[in-house]
Amino acid sequence: MIPFVDAHIHLWDLGRLRYPWLTPPFADDGPNGSVEAIARTYLPADYRAEMARWNVVGAVHVDAGAHPGDALAETEWLEGLAEADGLPSAIVAFAALDDPDLDATLAAHARHPRVRGIRHIVNWHGDPQRSYTPHDVTRDEAWQRGFAKLSAHGLSFDLQCYPAQMPGLANLIARHPDIPVILNHAGMAIPCDPDGIGEWRWGLAALAACPNVSVKLSGFGFSRRDWTPAFVRDTVRTVIDLFGTDRAMFASDLPTDRLFGAIDAQMEACHAAVAEFAEEDRRALFGRNADRIYRLGLGC
Repeated sequence: MIPFVDAHIHLWDLGRLRYPWLTPPFADDGPNGSVEAIARTYLPADYRAEMARWNVVGAVHVDAGAHPGDALAETEWLEGLAEADGLPSAIVAFAALDDPDLDATLAAHARHPRVRGIRHIVNWHGDPQRSYTPHDVTRDEAWQRGFAKLSAHGLSFDLQCYPAQMPGLANLIARHPDIPVILNHAGMAIPCDPDGIGEWRWGLAALAACPNVSVKLSGFGFSRRDWTPAFVRDTVRTVIDLFGTDRAMFASDLPTDRLFGAIDAQMEACHAAVAEFAEEDRRALFGRNADRIYRLGLGC
């Protein structure tokens, strides 16, 4: 099997750091439904066991929703795990881009050798049960100024947003071509919105027009909790049609994506979606692109 560099995983130790979203009481009315099924400590050994079939040679840890006050502690903990275990290969840390002390936070994260970028989840939707934020922070001048600061620290940005936000974000990203941006979870289409799929395609096209934007093929359950292999195929093919095979990469999003089905079934659907692609393209999608974009140095 071709090597897999998992472009998006989460690890957490519920006895060490605070994770408000993994803390009871749990409810089914939020953007992801109840997360009770994954609200337990998840470490590299757990991840390796779950991904035993898939020839994992590296993995990128993306901010796991720790309490903002624990963000630097999360980075320090992950560095220690990597030293002991070899995973994660790289870290995308949390920082609020509208924080007045952002420069100091970015500098503190960037001092850690495995930190490659920052994620600040910005999904906003008019439906409060779907929205992750009380308002669209990406329209705020303070947030946009914070985004511009990433370049000075040599950091990329992991973008998790909804399709309606993408055209405005594309304008901002185009003004900062030196900041690599990685769109999370295939753009998180909302099929139940009026023209939800059309809005998703339009938003993806706006971002794809920026050469510094790439995209992760993961999180299919965020769009459709009862995803099917056909839905995965359609999503993957649409994204690749817009971004090409050199700016897209597969990811497991473990353990979060387990909320929407077994990870082996998801990985099987991903492989099937590109089964007729040339081997070089499949190697890029499953490993080489993540290795290059996150500067892992794995040489896969």
